[in-house]
Amino acid sequence: MTETADVPALERTRASYDTVAADYADLLRHELAGAPLERAMLAAFAELALAAGAGPVGDLGCGPGRVTAHLHGLGVDAFGVDLSSGMVEVARADHPGLRFEQGSMTALDLADGALGGVLSWYSTVHTPPEQLPVVFAEYARVLAPGAPLLIAFKAGEGGRRLAHAYRHPVSLDVHYFAPERVSALLAAAGLDVRSLLIRQPEPDERTPQGYLLARKPAAA
Repeated sequence: MTETADVPALERTRASYDTVAADYADLLRHELAGAPLERAMLAAFAELALAAGAGPVGDLGCGPGRVTAHLHGLGVDAFGVDLSSGMVEVARADHPGLRFEQGSMTALDLADGALGGVLSWYSTVHTPPEQLPVVFAEYARVLAPGAPLLIAFKAGEGGRRLAHAYRHPVSLDVHYFAPERVSALLAAAGLDVRSLLIRQPEPDERTPQGYLLARKPAAA
């Protein structure tokens, strides 16, 4: 796509991931195999979701579905939602036994309290900072009482523009978020922050990585 400053971030993100979907899936297909801390956080999230027993788990911003499938392998009734139709197409082809839908995290086509868990695996990395409260309010809305949320994000301040990624020209804004800000915004959305893990960057990463577990308070 053409990189144009006045094109909304949502549309630039959608078009960029439509372009890179197949190569993105190939490049990251086995990433979790070498990521023990990430697998541990996902295992903890899966255990919490299964214990809550409050409904299916939404992998929101699922990309090609690799983490959705990982959760399924842990016994979770997981499905995926992604902004990019290209990503959804790849996810359906790679994981035909699972459900994937196109949608936006700013306006989810889900009923209030419909989900027994929300996974946001680097899904807000392209979300403009001013839109985070909107996204987090949607997470809180669709979570059932007592259900968990796991969000992974790039920890830090500021961000950068990507013009090339995953073997293709793109136009993507990458945002870094301070862990204390993510925690405060989730709390403002009505979620209880339970734990936070910060992993120092690997040689090919620019920032530390944040993993935050939260929960929607159980009904009184």
